[in-house]
Amino acid sequence: MPWLLPRGIAPLHEKALDRFIGALVEKLSDPSVDRNALVREELARLLYGRPYAELLELNPLAAMGLDPEGITFEAEYYAATDQEKFQKVKPLLWFWKVLDLTPIGQSVHSGVAIRRALAPFIFKRVGKNPKFFQNVEFSVGYNLELGDDVVVHRYVLLDDIGGIKIGDRTSLSDYVNVYSHTHHVLASPDVTLKETIIGSGVRITYHATILAGVRIGDDAMVGTGAIVTKDVPPHAIALGIPARPTRYKVRHDCPYCRKGEPHPSDLIPRAPDRKGNPDFPDFLPPGFGTREA
Repeated sequence: MPWLLPRGIAPLHEKALDRFIGALVEKLSDPSVDRNALVREELARLLYGRPYAELLELNPLAAMGLDPEGITFEAEYYAATDQEKFQKVKPLLWFWKVLDLTPIGQSVHSGVAIRRALAPFIFKRVGKNPKFFQNVEFSVGYNLELGDDVVVHRYVLLDDIGGIKIGDRTSLSDYVNVYSHTHHVLASPDVTLKETIIGSGVRITYHATILAGVRIGDDAMVGTGAIVTKDVPPHAIALGIPARPTRYKVRHDCPYCRKGEPHPSDLIPRAPDRKGNPDFPDFLPPGFGTREA
């Protein structure tokens, strides 16, 4: 018996959901559409059952909270953020976030379907069949790359400001944090952007943290509460703080292991480290300016 069972909703509701998603995708596919106007109008109708202009007249603060031009994200304050790219995805990130707090967003069936429709218009690359549960956070969105059949569970943080690549069939459990930037210990505004790579078939389990610049190999597993500070080889099971491989999965059918060849995750090119703040152009060696306790 499989772990996951098929579930649906009433045909009447399924038809309404399909119409909504179809119309939304059609509008977003039009390069001339004003995404800010689209999002505030859709949210006004979903949350208040009235046009945005009417809500603006009756309750200006409620209307402000629905308008992407009336709110700010943390990433908008970062020197490293590409403001042109971010302003393009910002309305859809706000739509995603607000929708998560509604009944239709909390429902697994409708919430996953709407997020799946939004993903290709936000992320740098999206494979087929992404599955996002509610309350997932992104830093900028436009630096995230996903393979096929990626599953991201509740309250995951994907800090993609420096770039995150996630391979096929990888699963991130509840409350996982994946980072792609670091702060120097002597000066917190000294930020280094480091692309983080997670291979295919990887399992990152509950409350684990992946620090910036790490590469996690294909078929690896990161244990609950682990903090990954260094690369994890393919098939490894990494546990602890800091995480270290404690066991390896025995995969007799792995063609790369049999041939002694690198796994695909080992060959994924990674962008070079770069500074997020032009006021700190130099790369300082790890531990520079500190002493042992």
